[in-house]
Amino acid sequence: MNKSKSRILIVDDQEMNISLLVRMLRRAGYENLYTTQDPVQALPMFEEIGPDIVLLDLHMPQMSGFEVLEQLQERIPPSSYLPVLVLTADITPEAKRQALSQGAKDFLTKPFDRTEVILRIGNLLETRSLHLALQNQNEILEERVRERTADLEAAQMEILQLLARASEFRDDVTGQHTRRVGEWAGEVARAMGLADREVELIQAAAQLHDIGKIGIPDEVLMKPGRFVEEEFEQMKQHTKIGAEILAGSRFPVLQQAEAIALYHHEKWDGTGYPYGRKGEEIPLAGRIVSLVDFFDALTHTRPYKDSWSVEEAVDEIKRQEGRHFDPAVVKAFMQVLNERTGVKVTE
Repeated sequence: MNKSKSRILIVDDQEMNISLLVRMLRRAGYENLYTTQDPVQALPMFEEIGPDIVLLDLHMPQMSGFEVLEQLQERIPPSSYLPVLVLTADITPEAKRQALSQGAKDFLTKPFDRTEVILRIGNLLETRSLHLALQNQNEILEERVRERTADLEAAQMEILQLLARASEFRDDVTGQHTRRVGEWAGEVARAMGLADREVELIQAAAQLHDIGKIGIPDEVLMKPGRFVEEEFEQMKQHTKIGAEILAGSRFPVLQQAEAIALYHHEKWDGTGYPYGRKGEEIPLAGRIVSLVDFFDALTHTRPYKDSWSVEEAVDEIKRQEGRHFDPAVVKAFMQVLNERTGVKVTE
C-alpha cells in the first residue's frame, strides 16, 4: 500500500505519545495522519476518514480502548480487513486476550521502539493492501460470472423464443401467437399474486405451449374447417408430443413448459384432454395458458377460422367459466383485459 496514501488514525489521550508517533510516521513517509486525544471522537473520525489502520491506546479516560474497539467492530464489515494496532503499557495476558477477542490485530508496547513501530504498521498495511487486492479481484470475477450468467440466460430465452416460433410456424408464420400468449399468461399470473420469479417462468414457458404441433401432419394442422373425429384425435396428441420433447430438463423454465404443454387443453370440469384432469388437479400454469391461448386463438384469424371481436370472446369465456376455465383465472384475466384494452366486463 502506498505510504503517502495510507490513512492512519491515532487515538491516544497522551499528547506526548501522539507527537512521538506522528514524527516517526512522517519520517517513514506516511503523510495522511489523523489524531485525537478524545476517545469519544474515535468513532466519528473513523466514519469520516475511513482509515486504513487505527492505532489505539487501551487505557484512556471517559472511554477505554476496549469500548472504542467494540464500537469500531460494529462498523467494520466481517469480510473486510481493517487492522487495529493496540498501543499499551499493559502487557498482561488478560488485556491481550480481551483486545484480540474484540478485533485488535497486533500490539505495540510503550515506550515505543521506532523500528518496531514502522515494521508493525507496514506489515499490517501490506496485509490490508493484499486483502483489498484480493477482494477487488473477487468482485471482478463475481461481476464476470454475473455477466456470463446473464448472457447465458439471455441466450436461453432467445433459443426458447425461436423454438416457440418454430412450433407455430406452419399456422402462424409471424410467431406472434406464442409471444402474445406468453405476455398474457405472465400478466394473469401477476394479477393472481404469484411471485415475480414464478411470473417470469410462466411468461417464458407459456410460449412453448404448442411445441408439440411440430409432430402433427400438415394435412391435419393446416386443414381449413372442422376436424373429423380421427383428425381431432391426432391433433390432441400435440399435448403429449410437446411434453415428451420437453421432458427431462433440469431447467425450471423448461420443466414449467413441459407441464404447460401437457395440460393447457385440460378443462376445469374434467372434460379436457389428454387426461381429463379436473379443477386444481390441473397445474395453475396450465389453467392460465388454457384461457389466454383460447382468447388469443378466438381473436385472431387462423387458416380454419375468422377472428372474433374481443367482446364476443369475452362473452364466450364467461359462458365457459366454471366449465372450461378456472373461475379464479377468469377473474384475473378480466382484470388484465380491462387494464390492457379498457374493455369493461359486466357480471
